[in-house]
Amino acid sequence: MTILNADLHCHSTVSDGTLAPEALAERAKANGVELWALTDHDEVGGQHRAAQAARALGLPYLSGVEISVTFAGLTVHIVGLGVDPDDPQLVQGLAHTRGGRERRAREMAQQLAAVGIRGAFEGALKYVGNPELISRTHFARYLVEAGVCHDTHEVFRRFLTEGKPGYVEHRWATLGDAVRWITQAGGIAVIAHPARYAHPNPTQEYALFAEFAAHGGRAVEVVTGSHSSAEAVRYADMALEFGLAASRGSDFHSPDESHTDLGALPYLDGRLTPVWELLAHRILH
Repeated sequence: MTILNADLHCHSTVSDGTLAPEALAERAKANGVELWALTDHDEVGGQHRAAQAARALGLPYLSGVEISVTFAGLTVHIVGLGVDPDDPQLVQGLAHTRGGRERRAREMAQQLAAVGIRGAFEGALKYVGNPELISRTHFARYLVEAGVCHDTHEVFRRFLTEGKPGYVEHRWATLGDAVRWITQAGGIAVIAHPARYAHPNPTQEYALFAEFAAHGGRAVEVVTGSHSSAEAVRYADMALEFGLAASRGSDFHSPDESHTDLGALPYLDGRLTPVWELLAHRILH
């Protein structure tokens, strides 16, 4: 097993992060990251900038993306690592996935207006600029700016989640679509932060892993910013059970909002096959 301070999950201003791809590359390098990937939500528009910045810093780089998927009524995220960001099917699939975001955002704003929070769509848009990429995170930043909540964590306790004002369900890509786009673009599909999904029972989680593997998915995030040490052990065991490689990523969005900084994660369990060992030919130096 190759022990690396790899950080293979983070977000830039191209999706819902607050730092540009170039600033993220600098932060990763300064924090001792030895292999980095930018994985913006449903968007590969920052990939060439990230790769160029990493190369200038001597930081090995893997191209990436995080695709929103609807599975059994839940939103699940699938990271693609080592993808060709110019692959036509991937680019087209991501564009289709993004297409429903503006309509969903306007419905979210209507719900917030109904509880007295007006101007939320325009306020959220200030943080993203492109309605195709607007997300709950942008609404959360506006609610903090407007003084409705103290921080974004409070926003998600009170708003924008199921059963709370501002929550609008959206149907994303299918699991099979996401894995196929990633695989056909030369990459490896990874289940992102599996502990975050509110599965009603363990059977549904097993169904996710089984269907993911059946579609050709090959890895799971075991160590990530939102996993406890016990959860890291649980998903290490599941990686072994399903024959999946293991990934590691902070899911860093912002110096002010993220619990875990780039490069500040525990190392992978020595029993596991790191996903980067399967992607050595895709790493840009």
